Amino acid sequence: MFLEILKSILLGVVEGITEWLPISSTGHMILVNEFIRNKDCFTASDLYLYVIQLGAILAVVTLYFRKLNPFALSKSQEEKSDTWKMWFKVIVACIPAAVAGLVLDNYMEHFENWQVVSAMLILYGIAFLIAEKFHKKTTVKNMNSMSYKTAFFIGLFQVLSIIPGTSRSGATILGAMLIGCSRSVAAEFSFFLAIPVMFGVSLLKIIKNGLAMSGGEIAVLLTGMLVAYAVSMIAIKFLMNYVRKHDFKAFGYYRIILGILVIAYFSFC
Repeated sequence: MFLEILKSILLGVVEGITEWLPISSTGHMILVNEFIRNKDCFTASDLYLYVIQLGAILAVVTLYFRKLNPFALSKSQEEKSDTWKMWFKVIVACIPAAVAGLVLDNYMEHFENWQVVSAMLILYGIAFLIAEKFHKKTTVKNMNSMSYKTAFFIGLFQVLSIIPGTSRSGATILGAMLIGCSRSVAAEFSFFLAIPVMFGVSLLKIIKNGLAMSGGEIAVLLTGMLVAYAVSMIAIKFLMNYVRKHDFKAFGYYRIILGILVIAYFSFC
């Protein structure tokens, strides 16, 4: 039990950092479990790896509560209307991933291995470098100027994140940039899009596998969620400050280097 708590703290830190940076949280979690030889344990289960994300989601809700809240008394009627429109755009963007997730949920566990993760890390690392090279024209500079069509297309890119190693935030940020969103809008919309998607995935996992959790497993899961929440608060602030001054090339290079290291490690160890 004590060892599982320690593992949960480690995985909570990894989840909190990687969920919001475009470097694949699920991919990193799978790799960490491989490195520490964490197999056939609760902290290596699909239930744990997905439900721990709720802690990260609560960090977004905390940091952006006023912006997300259409009932805030401090908002004008116009601001409340804009908030509702933003939520409708989020819902539209969620439709592709919701459909794909329900159809493919039982098949994706076959892709949870280092070969797929490393390939996706490298592929999307290259994609970020290419996207930054051609990311010149920005037509969507704030959430209000984003159309429902643009939101839907971002949602189509999010479907790609079903493959481990892709990164949900990475796919949505990359897609948003390719269709004209600024880096800050792409990152922020990715945060908001994660709320219903990850709540839905976590709920699905709990209904399918989590109703029989023991008291110890619940304690381990809550530990990981709490750590993920705290670390996510820092990671989200870091990313938003970073994208105001820098591009995403550093994350592209990181993904490529990590992917190569993963291939080398598992090929020779």
